[in-house]
Amino acid sequence: MPDAAPLAARHILVVADGDVPTREALEDAWPGWADGVAGVVAADGGYARAVALGFAPDVLVGDLDSLAPDQVAAAAASGVLVRRSRADKDESDTELALLEAVARGADRATVLGAFGGPRLDHALANVWLLGHPALAAVDVVLLDAGVRTRRLAAPASDGGPATLALPGRTGAVVSLLPLGGDADGITTRGLQYPLRDEPLRSGPARGLSNLRVAPDAAVTLRAGRLLVVELAR
Repeated sequence: MPDAAPLAARHILVVADGDVPTREALEDAWPGWADGVAGVVAADGGYARAVALGFAPDVLVGDLDSLAPDQVAAAAASGVLVRRSRADKDESDTELALLEAVARGADRATVLGAFGGPRLDHALANVWLLGHPALAAVDVVLLDAGVRTRRLAAPASDGGPATLALPGRTGAVVSLLPLGGDADGITTRGLQYPLRDEPLRSGPARGLSNLRVAPDAAVTLRAGRLLVVELAR
């Protein structure tokens, strides 16, 4: 089967093989989370999870050790592009799925199934994918019914500070953690414990468990990268 043409729209849904909540639970926690989704990339067993959510994957990637051969055959027969990789690869299946999303022109990617399951190392590796150099120009969101995790990197494309809006329920927890090194020049708005052009150093947990006190909270960063973790409740 020939490769599919790059998708015209830019929001790609990536479904990994961790625990995935129902669409109703996701919509209740993060209204509009799937707006504009124009393509779906499944990472190995994430294919079955995507189908259970009512999504039709465009492409299936990974070593496919979490799917039965008849499931893979049925996916291919239905027109899904199957990109099978070797088992002894350097990349995780979720990483391959995100790279596929980039190859299809995504500037926004929402990842489901990145956190759950029995493997803490997989969950950590998925979070660390937010620092992947190939994803630097992509707005990647790791999403679950209880938590949304994103990256803020600075300087911005114009060389100035970068800002990330943090809309959501007042009283919900927002944690800001340096990603891959120190983060400098952090200023927050709408959080109970404000930062005013201050650093967060790698190691100390100072940015943990802040609270949103305004529905239009935001964070600005002058240099470095921040892991932004927001709880839904």
